[in-house]
Amino acid sequence: MNQFKLNAPAAIICALFFAHTAAAESLSLGASVLYAQSPYRGGQDRYIPVPVINYEGDNFWFHSLQGGYYLWKDPQNQLSLTLLGSPQQYDPGDNDLGDMKGLDKRRMTLMGGATYTHMAEWGILRTALLGDVLNNSNGIIWDITYLYRFNFGDFSLTPGIGAMWNSANQNRYYYGVSSHESARTGINRYQPDDSWSPYVELSASYQISPQWNASLVGRYTRFDSEIKDSPTIDKSGQTTLWTGISYTF
Repeated sequence: MNQFKLNAPAAIICALFFAHTAAAESLSLGASVLYAQSPYRGGQDRYIPVPVINYEGDNFWFHSLQGGYYLWKDPQNQLSLTLLGSPQQYDPGDNDLGDMKGLDKRRMTLMGGATYTHMAEWGILRTALLGDVLNNSNGIIWDITYLYRFNFGDFSLTPGIGAMWNSANQNRYYYGVSSHESARTGINRYQPDDSWSPYVELSASYQISPQWNASLVGRYTRFDSEIKDSPTIDKSGQTTLWTGISYTF
């Protein structure tokens, strides 16, 4: 097997995928494929099939890997308590490099916190503040994005720009190297601090029919030096793509 790692920005893309197609009290089902570039030395890029399951209600909502409860919801503002399944992980048994095989396993986790979206004529402001509720990393992430949607009939294009903040605990769990790992593998000990990683994002959506919708979401994240300088990382950034189709009942 090849090593697979999906980062926190990708998890948020997963959670938001097809979210804009949901209407009040609607249910959408579909299929999608996620492409995730691995930043780790010896890691392999992967294509992952992911079911699309979207539900939008007056109080509760669910978008594939993310769900929540609205505290405030009107046409311009949405504030909710949120749980997000983060598939970010590292399995040393799936890596082909000898020194990387000696690292400890980094596990998937469940992130909890709040998300807020504001929609206006000048664009869309989206932010999420989430912490590890399973205490795997004891980390916190903060994602903030500005987007502007262009509508061309049944086709829409939404570019965006944003940044992801990782706490020191988040970075040390997924990108750090402890003293025990260093002694076991020969990889230099590394304890990163918190980081800000900017990114650009682009989504495209086509309304095939009143029920069918096809979408594509992509993001390129430029790693902060706290992540990029890790001896476990051999890339300066990461590309994530998600494409699929859904049917709204």
